[in-house]
Amino acid sequence: MIGLALLFFLLFPILFNAALIYTTAARGALALSTTPLITMLVAALLRIEPLTARKSLGLVLAMGGVVIALAASLSVSPPGAWRGDALMLAGAACMALYTVWSRPLIQRAGPTSFAVTGMVIGAGCLGAVCWAAGGIEAVMAFGGPQWAAALYLATFCGAGIYYLWSFALGTVSPTIVALTVTVNPITAAIFGALVLGEPIRLSLAIGLLGAATGIWIAAGLRLPALKSKLP
Repeated sequence: MIGLALLFFLLFPILFNAALIYTTAARGALALSTTPLITMLVAALLRIEPLTARKSLGLVLAMGGVVIALAASLSVSPPGAWRGDALMLAGAACMALYTVWSRPLIQRAGPTSFAVTGMVIGAGCLGAVCWAAGGIEAVMAFGGPQWAAALYLATFCGAGIYYLWSFALGTVSPTIVALTVTVNPITAAIFGALVLGEPIRLSLAIGLLGAATGIWIAAGLRLPALKSKLP
């Protein structure tokens, strides 16, 4: 549990935030959308879920869409955006490993206790890292809007999401849970354009469509099993 907490609540947030320094919100979310693909590969290597021919086809299609979107948008991306993409892919790998390895522990301990324990461990370690790096001074200089944004991110985008993720892992397979990450590029592209003025290019839309289609094809064999459990 300590190892998973350090992986998901310490390393992943650092990689995620560092990635957004170099790349755009839309590109970062698109790179993060590879989490289901990495989860499938990890689950297959650990012999938790088999990597079928249909999943392999979906992997190839989705990765092709990501490559198209990231490569074609280089001209409108900030300098060094590939660094942010690489950091986000590393964060996606952390999320995939956490998704596969944590399910048995969540089923034993329950989503609430597991999520709270992980967040406490991660918050303590992040606080120590922030203090050692001199980040406490920058935080203390926050004004009202910055504290309001931090509170929103900590409650809804932090604790809320981590709890829902843990709850989902206790009920369905890691592949289905990871599949929900595919909505990130859509919302990130929309809000990135509305709030940050980031461009939405045709190549990004094509790449997003290819990635989403590939992921749905790869996970399609699991959807009927999920549907049969619904009342």
